[in-house]
Amino acid sequence: MTSPESPAPDDASREAQTEPTGPTFADLGLDGAVLQALDDVGYETPSAIQAATIPPLLAGRDVVGLAQTGTGKTAAFALPILARLDVARAVPQALVLAPTRELALQVCEAFEKYASRMPGVHVLPVYGGQGYGVQLSALRRGVHIVVGTPGRVIDHLDKGTLDLSELTHLVLDEADEMLKMGFAEDVETILAETPADKQVALFSATMPAAIRRISQQHLNVPEEITVKAKTQTSANITQRYLVVSYAQKVDALTRILEVENFEAMIIFVRTKNATEDLAEKLRARGYSAAAISGDVAQAQRERTVGQLKSGALDILVATDVAARGLDVDRISHVLNFDIPTDSEPYVHRIGRTGRAGRTGDAISFVTPRERGLLRRIEKATRQPMTEMQLPSVEDVNVTRLARFDDRITAALEQSDRISAFRDIVGHYVRHHDVPEADVAAALAVVAQGDSHLLLEPEPERPARRERADRGDGDRPERGPRTRRGPGVGMATYRIAVGKKHRVEPRQIVGALANEGGLQRDDFGAINIFPGFSLVELPEDLGADVQDRLADTRISGKLIELRLDTGAPGHGGARGDRPRRDDRPRRDDRPRGKGGHDDRPGRKPRHKKY
Repeated sequence: MTSPESPAPDDASREAQTEPTGPTFADLGLDGAVLQALDDVGYETPSAIQAATIPPLLAGRDVVGLAQTGTGKTAAFALPILARLDVARAVPQALVLAPTRELALQVCEAFEKYASRMPGVHVLPVYGGQGYGVQLSALRRGVHIVVGTPGRVIDHLDKGTLDLSELTHLVLDEADEMLKMGFAEDVETILAETPADKQVALFSATMPAAIRRISQQHLNVPEEITVKAKTQTSANITQRYLVVSYAQKVDALTRILEVENFEAMIIFVRTKNATEDLAEKLRARGYSAAAISGDVAQAQRERTVGQLKSGALDILVATDVAARGLDVDRISHVLNFDIPTDSEPYVHRIGRTGRAGRTGDAISFVTPRERGLLRRIEKATRQPMTEMQLPSVEDVNVTRLARFDDRITAALEQSDRISAFRDIVGHYVRHHDVPEADVAAALAVVAQGDSHLLLEPEPERPARRERADRGDGDRPERGPRTRRGPGVGMATYRIAVGKKHRVEPRQIVGALANEGGLQRDDFGAINIFPGFSLVELPEDLGADVQDRLADTRISGKLIELRLDTGAPGHGGARGDRPRRDDRPRRDDRPRGKGGHDDRPGRKPRHKKY
């Protein structure tokens, strides 16, 4: 909302350049505790979106910011909100809506970091999957800023536990993603519950018609700011990708670590939980690895980064947020264990290597169903990636032998110690009549311990029987027909909520996306039946995702996610759908005029995402 003392500029649309023009945060109008907090976290100059949006937001104007993820837009709206916050009033003064739980938590952490020099500021994340008790207690004590997903915010509004009557700031973060995930109606409902004189900031990567409509209806003469994303990657970074299933990622990573000659590496994953899980698996395989995420305290983060710089640590497993601003010359490789869903974070990730004129390597794991995402990143960055093959057992063994040779060569250079051990070996040979080569091999066994130096050859797969090799009478007998399965790379999962629970596709997508960290492209067909629903999800859905979804509720009921096998299950699962054997034969079905099927009933609801 435009303040009375701030006349609207002649041109309500401004285009920002990618590179900062040189202003400091103080030049933008920020001061006091906010500037001190920025100095604490090491922020020196504002990004393009920050330089363009902070002044109008501080002046009280509504803003539409068109910018990709990774351009610094969180600080662009968080800093002006904190600067204008009335800490003495412990009521919700700012509401930030985000499409996913993960983003809501990231935004909440950013607010807490920027408010570190402002005692008494309370920020509350509100999202599905977390118990209401924690959120209700915080709301009763008083909060200044609420960051939440639309579904849970609606729940609190319905319960009367969230009062937005004194709201002064509203932010729609990644508005286009919220609409893609089916939250358009929820966003409209929330906006209707807020004061008319609030300030609104809308951030989106694109400007579809629905976003334009919201801007026209709910923003007051907004200043539209576009930041052209710099998506060109550095020419001195070699970019490769490996097509691998989710279940094979850890083994594939282990082989790559064996054969790649890296000095230090950052491995990027999507979620905080995955950072420590993967780091622990790497440590169990003998690698010096550590994890950093938004949950890691600043002191611990600094210690970990210091170890990476000094060489005490070789591998860092990180999320996008945790790796921002990380500058370590030793990093020779970046590996995207989980490929990002947008080109901007991809460019930021691989930019951690190839610094100071050095060459670097970037490797991305791509599941079969993520090939389209890979092509979009290639198109946006205008640099194709080279497909690589999984290192074979022979490749790994060649590398292991070369390293073993290097260890022998290094030991031979220690002439004083070699002389002493030569006498010991000679004594053993004379008294046991054993060839020196056998003694050397035995010493290698002692040095190697229980682990094997070389990998065992992979078992040969039986060759497929070609159709051309069969005679006309050799065709195998066709088994019983099964129902048609989901699309390539997808599997059908079953959840224990359906029509009788008044569930809709958008609720299913919203809940599973928020709790499981899924993306819009992870959803296939959704079929809703009376007592349950069938949802197409990636067939390589990880155990960590399934664990997070274990406690997910829709309409107050646990979804009990499990793979659909087509057989009757607990809770009368298939009882709502007639079994194939119980269905009438085609010839026995009632027919109308002209032989048409006159059976009453409706098809299940079906929506493709």
